[in-house]
Amino acid sequence: MIVLLEIIHGILAVSLIVAVLLHSGKGTGLSSAFGGAMPSTFSGTSIIEKNLNRITVVLASSFGVTSLILYYLSQRHLL
Repeated sequence: MIVLLEIIHGILAVSLIVAVLLHSGKGTGLSSAFGGAMPSTFSGTSIIEKNLNRITVVLASSFGVTSLILYYLSQRHLL
């Protein structure tokens, strides 16, 4: 069971990285300081961006939960 939890944790980690990298820049980050900001012609977010935000929140929450479970198991010397 612990191995399965570690595999799920790894999959969540990679998925969270991919989900964060898929987000479009808003022009307020560090990239805009170096001239990498593109002007946006549309105001507001699309349905795809809203769904990507929801997916990212679910992945981050799941990653946090599995991190806490693995920490708890390691403190109980079950790993």
